[in-house]
Amino acid sequence: MEKLRIIFMGTPEFAVGILDTIIKNNYDVVGVITAADKPAGRGQKIKYSAVKEYALANNLTLLQPTNLKDETFLAELKALNANLQIVVAFRMLPKVVWEMPSLGTFNLHASLLPNYRGAAPINWAIINGETKTGVTTFFIDDKIDTGAMILNSEIAIEPSESAGELHDRLMNLGSTTVIDTLKIIENGNVTTTIQEDNEEIKTAYKLNKENCKIDWTKSGDEINNLIRGLSPYPAAWCFLKDKNEELSIKIYEAKLVLESHSFEIGSLISSKKEIKIAIKNGYILLLSLQLPGKKRMQVAELLNGITFTEDAKVY
Repeated sequence: MEKLRIIFMGTPEFAVGILDTIIKNNYDVVGVITAADKPAGRGQKIKYSAVKEYALANNLTLLQPTNLKDETFLAELKALNANLQIVVAFRMLPKVVWEMPSLGTFNLHASLLPNYRGAAPINWAIINGETKTGVTTFFIDDKIDTGAMILNSEIAIEPSESAGELHDRLMNLGSTTVIDTLKIIENGNVTTTIQEDNEEIKTAYKLNKENCKIDWTKSGDEINNLIRGLSPYPAAWCFLKDKNEELSIKIYEAKLVLESHSFEIGSLISSKKEIKIAIKNGYILLLSLQLPGKKRMQVAELLNGITFTEDAKVY
């Protein structure tokens, strides 16, 4: 059995859950690599990544390269003398980095590969109405999420589950799967499966303003899945027009109501207690949303301070 000396690479909260599990299982993490600090928010204050916060709190050796091919960084990385690297939600590595350790570099990806390669696998699984997803560990190669697979684990997606809720369950599942992968590598029992490409493979495209915008002419299931799949971040959005004012609003939580009606698609129907949007096969009942310059609010709270006219529409 070969003793593992691990370098961990990751940036967001999802990666923290995996790193914490590795540490708590008494593996030797000789270094942590994360994104460089950058300004964020209105005040442009310097923000640390979630992985950096964890590394500092646990006195782990930390590197934050801006250029992964920089000779100084490569020398520092080599000096850590790791024999295995683990990547969780980081960035694409150059070959000189991923081929450095003798036991290789493996990645944990939050999908059942080869489906949902790319930047936002958790979101797109829900957006596309999948009923199951999972996590996969694989050895990194020179393309994105295409390497030889080691292990995968599957879970069901609940009908009303949001991306945030699924994120947390996949982080727990990923933690277990990474530990199982480490045990296999430690014992020298690794067998891999080559990913097979075909035309039906679905992609986890990077999220942007355009693909997060709600198209109210789509079916109720498609609209509801988009809202769930983008909640709580970055959130589905649309324009709301009322009283000659156009607002960009974010919708975090909603419920599909299948019911025939005679309203025009996009009509906003409100009462003292609820807001619903007319769609072609019913309504989208809004439960939680955010107006420009305001905090996220439950609809009942929002209606305490605002009223809409009969001409209000979304698009």
